Amino acid sequence: MSRRKLPDTMPSTVTKRRCAVYARKSTDEGLEKEFNTLDAQRDACEAYIASQRAEGWVLVRDHYNDGGFSGGTLERPALLRLLRDIEQGLIDVIVVYKIDRLSRSLMDFAKLVEVMDAHGVTFVSVTQSFNTTTSMGRLTLNILLSFAQFEREVIGERIRDKFAASRARGMWMGGKVPLGYDVVARKLVVNQAEAARVRRVFELFVETGSGVETVRRLREEAVTAKSGRPLNKGDVYKILHNRTYVGEATHKGNVYPGEHEAIVSRALWDRAHAILQTSPRTRAAQNRQHAPALLKGLIYGLDGRALSPTHCRRNGRLYRYYVAQQVLKAEPDAGSALVRRVSAAQIETAVVDQVRTLLRQPEIVVGTWMAARADAPEITERDVREALERLEPVWGELFPVEQARVVRALVDRVVVGPAGADIRLRVEGLAGLVRDLGRVRAAA
Repeated sequence: MSRRKLPDTMPSTVTKRRCAVYARKSTDEGLEKEFNTLDAQRDACEAYIASQRAEGWVLVRDHYNDGGFSGGTLERPALLRLLRDIEQGLIDVIVVYKIDRLSRSLMDFAKLVEVMDAHGVTFVSVTQSFNTTTSMGRLTLNILLSFAQFEREVIGERIRDKFAASRARGMWMGGKVPLGYDVVARKLVVNQAEAARVRRVFELFVETGSGVETVRRLREEAVTAKSGRPLNKGDVYKILHNRTYVGEATHKGNVYPGEHEAIVSRALWDRAHAILQTSPRTRAAQNRQHAPALLKGLIYGLDGRALSPTHCRRNGRLYRYYVAQQVLKAEPDAGSALVRRVSAAQIETAVVDQVRTLLRQPEIVVGTWMAARADAPEITERDVREALERLEPVWGELFPVEQARVVRALVDRVVVGPAGADIRLRVEGLAGLVRDLGRVRAAA
């Protein structure tokens, strides 16, 4: 449709009033057409301005069109540009098709009116004719805006009610697609390759009872998120709590049967959530009661032979020991130079305390740094020190399998004799642990 061409001249006795047309559409549907609703709004406004030519009204060249923006917010590109031009004194009159094109919020419109008044700008709606410089115009404006805001709130309530009803039917209502599913025809469809990853998360958590150990095992198996990045502890717990995987849909605390297929069996879900009911600290304490021999394969006597873990029960209480081969094989007593039996709890505590103390020693930090630089030249001494400092205070909350992994990475050999224990660390193991901690921190 052709635009109306305005006359180039006006009576010299009339004061010129520069008019800006503002047009808005809430959605971007249909905006690709040659003549769309924004064009229709602008044509109506330009015709109105032309009818006021005798009063000195002149159309400014700039177009202020917001396509695909809600009237419930002032954060619209064209509107913000219009306000800047008002503040710079470039506009005298704002012309719109309807007042709700400018705003559907009474509070927002009050702010706009304040800006207009401060700069002597008037506001006109071509289908709801009034002038904001008069008291009657303001009253009419407030009434119309109240109805516009009421309409917006009713529409919002309808949308929320429809969403809730759809969720109650188990329908997928959009959002981030969870790992294990694709969206086909607006429905969740199982992605078999990703579904296997989800089940593996549940299986490992049930097996280990530990989010940290689950993450470590997942990384060893190269299990990743939908984006391809390694899963972190937060990802694991989100997966474990997502009822979508058991075939359910949730809305505002309510749970409904979903239209989609479940990935995780109810039995596996229940086993995982039985573990989740217990706090991580309590789970760690419970697991430590059934802890494996922390120093198995690492503890030796002065004769160079390994001590073997063993245990017994007395009055319902478990006692663990490391016993010399001499005792196990009933060999003749070699004298006081060998330790026949040592309490597992005592020697493990002593070794752990010694390791935690050594982690703070400057020479250990420097040695670890030098070893770590072989595979990670960018690592700094400060990185190493901070990594070791992070490990020390959380040791008591680690699960036995996690503690055993750290001990085996750090301890090369423990030799026990009548005078005590000699602990030999593996600096290269420390370097590997520092690199692992750095990767976990970066992914968290």
